[in-house]
Amino acid sequence: MLVILAAVFVVHIAVTIMLYVATISNVWLKDTSGIRSLGIWMYCEANKCINVLDYIDGAQHPSMRAVESFMILAIIFCCLSLIAFVAQLFTLGKGCRFYITGAFMWICFICILCGISIFTSRFGYAAGWYHAYCFILTWICFCLSFCLAVLYMVLRKK
Repeated sequence: MLVILAAVFVVHIAVTIMLYVATISNVWLKDTSGIRSLGIWMYCEANKCINVLDYIDGAQHPSMRAVESFMILAIIFCCLSLIAFVAQLFTLGKGCRFYITGAFMWICFICILCGISIFTSRFGYAAGWYHAYCFILTWICFCLSFCLAVLYMVLRKK
């Protein structure tokens, strides 16, 4: 049981780090020439970066702000879930489940789902661009956060 809890903790730390990297870095989309990249914060071209809202169409500003907001919320709830897990690890009685931790992780999962869905639908199909590592990291975090949320709801402290 201790090995399972340690493995879950390590995966949770990995998800948290990957969410930070995916949110902070500005390589969600890259053009086929490799010169330009688009993130949720900045648009970069030939080592010169500007605010992404100055680059995209004005009608897409609310969508990009929503993606930014959901990714920040995902990080917050992932960290809250990690704190709740450590707290529950020391305070829960034997046989109890990690419901609070699981609830925070479900909210993190939903925030990632909303953010990545909005980005994919509004910005993901530009001609001459392909999805870069931050976009892929976010999808990996999406899958792992779902698995963690289910595990936290099922795990019992023994």
